[in-house]
Amino acid sequence: MTNGSEKQVLVLGASGGIGGEVARHLRDAGWRVKALKRGMDVPERREGIEWSGGDAMSPDYVRQAARGCQVIVHAVNPPGYRHWAERVLPMVDNTIAAAIAERATIVLPGTVYNYGPDAFPSIAEEAPQNPLTRKGRIRVQLEQRLYDATLRGARAIVVRAGDFFGPRAANSWFSQGLVQPGKPIRHIRVPNDAGVGHQWAYLPDVARTMCALLERRDGLEPFARFHMDGHWDADGTALAEAIREVARRHGQTPTISAFPWWLTRLLAPAVPTLRELRELRYLWSEPLRLDNRRLRAVLGEEPHTPLKDAVEATLAGMGCIAPSDTGSTPKRPR
Repeated sequence: MTNGSEKQVLVLGASGGIGGEVARHLRDAGWRVKALKRGMDVPERREGIEWSGGDAMSPDYVRQAARGCQVIVHAVNPPGYRHWAERVLPMVDNTIAAAIAERATIVLPGTVYNYGPDAFPSIAEEAPQNPLTRKGRIRVQLEQRLYDATLRGARAIVVRAGDFFGPRAANSWFSQGLVQPGKPIRHIRVPNDAGVGHQWAYLPDVARTMCALLERRDGLEPFARFHMDGHWDADGTALAEAIREVARRHGQTPTISAFPWWLTRLLAPAVPTLRELRELRYLWSEPLRLDNRRLRAVLGEEPHTPLKDAVEATLAGMGCIAPSDTGSTPKRPR
C-alpha cells in the first residue's frame, strides 16, 4: 500500500544514461521510483527501483505506470538516433497524456539540436530555435508540445546541457567516439575542428541539477527551461588532455588525433547511425555554449564535479582503467 504523501516518480528511459542517473539520484533522495522496460514479463525491484514490463510507445502502459506519480522523467529516445520521426513525438504524447491526468511535472533532458548557427555562440533559454536538421525540428516540436501541455494542467522542466559523459553513459560521444569502452586507451579521437570549443556535461551533475530543480518545482513557471554550463572546453583540447593525463596515471600512453569524419562519410550509406551522426557535424565546427545564468539564479550554483575526477570515474566505469579512490565522483559545487 502506498502512502498518499509519498513522493513518486516514473522514469522513462531508466535503463539509459541520463534516465538511470536521475532514477538513482531520486531514489537516494527518498523518492519511490518506477520504471518501464520492454520485454519484462514479471515485475521486479532492482537497485531500489520498481521495474515493470511496458513500452513508452504504448499510452496504456505509460498511463498505468504513472498513476500516483507527481513527476515523470521523459528520458527515452529511439536507440542509435534511428526512427526519430516515427517514435519521438508519439512517446512524448503518451507522457503528456499521463502527466495531464496526474497533474504531474514532466522533466525533459533537452538537446542543442534545437538550435542553428543563428543562435551561436552563447545561447540563453529564450534564444530562437531554428534547427538545421530533421532531428532538431522534431525536438522543437517536442518542446512545443510540452509547452502546450502546461496550458492543460501539466508542468514541465527542460534541462539542456552539452554532450553527456559519465560512468554509465554508454550511448555518448565520449564512449563511442573519443575512446573505446572495455579496452586500454591507445587512441583519443577528437571530433571538433581545430580550435573550436565544445561543451560537455557530466551525467551525475546533470542528474543532481534535475533533482534540485524538482525540489523547487512548485515555485517555478509551469514551463521552465534551464541551461547548464557543465564543462566548457574552450579550444576542444581540454577533455582529450584530461583523458590522456588520467590514462598516464594508470600506465597507459594514448595518442590524440582528429576523429575520422572522412570515414563516416564513406560508411554512412550502409550504416544508418553514422548517417544520422553526420547530420550533426555542424555542432563540432562552430562553438556553442549554453548560458547558465538562469539556473544559477534559482539554485545559487550549478552542481559541478572537477573535470579530472569526472573523467577518471567515467573511464573506470567504461572499463578502460582500474577503479580507484580518486575515481570517485565528489559532489563539489562550483
